[in-house]
Amino acid sequence: MVLAKKKLGQHWLHDEDTLNYICERSVLSRKDTVLEIGPGTGTLTKKLLARGAHVVAVEKDKSLAKNLPYHIPPISKVEPWKHRLEVVVGDILEFDLTRLPAGYKVVANIPYYLTSNLLRFLAESVNPPLLMVLLVQKEVAARIAAKPGQMSLLSVSVQLYYESELGRIVPAKLFSPPPKVDSQVVILKHRHELLFTGLNPVNRAGKRELKKFFRVVRAGFSERRKKLRSSLSGGLGISKDQADELLRNAGIAPAARAQELSLHQWYELAKLI
Repeated sequence: MVLAKKKLGQHWLHDEDTLNYICERSVLSRKDTVLEIGPGTGTLTKKLLARGAHVVAVEKDKSLAKNLPYHIPPISKVEPWKHRLEVVVGDILEFDLTRLPAGYKVVANIPYYLTSNLLRFLAESVNPPLLMVLLVQKEVAARIAAKPGQMSLLSVSVQLYYESELGRIVPAKLFSPPPKVDSQVVILKHRHELLFTGLNPVNRAGKRELKKFFRVVRAGFSERRKKLRSSLSGGLGISKDQADELLRNAGIAPAARAQELSLHQWYELAKLI
């Protein structure tokens, strides 16, 4: 029996129906390369391989990585799967995404503590995934797919590059060991065109503008309970009068709060800085 390590946020999904659902939403073919993060005991890995995909499994736990191939039974007598599985030992946030082919997909049961940093890492890469089908904490899934009125730094970061859709809710009892909260599948499809061409992370000017954009967004969300004029004043080191002027010039009411703004409003505001 493999024991989960709490410090790595290990909660393994063993429900066959949910595993199949995740794979179905991933729309896999033999042409696909899948990046799986934290494969654990391989319950999802074997499903991905069974659908013909090439799987690059990044596992931080050395013992799990070493034993992963032994957890996967032969898929068929005709086609061995071993040549389609690559196990990488290490931290996903240090993984070189440029080694993957363009158009790869991410399919994974994500450790809760890693979600926000991981999504930023993937979305802002010069080689971002075409599709992500992720199992995350239910509350986090709602934040990712939020609409203006409930927006957060996370939703802005993800929706800048991806269209989001909420999938199936997965009860905590379907995991081993069970987490304290339920999870939910979230489907993220990379936008065919950038929402704002000025925020292209591939070129130098875009990186500079992107840094400025998130400086403004982080300032806005730095004090969620306060009005934007106050949070921008403190976060950007400007007076409240200056913050009022910025908001007015961007067509935003000074009494607005950060969670109420759309992506386009954040962009218009950042252009004025």
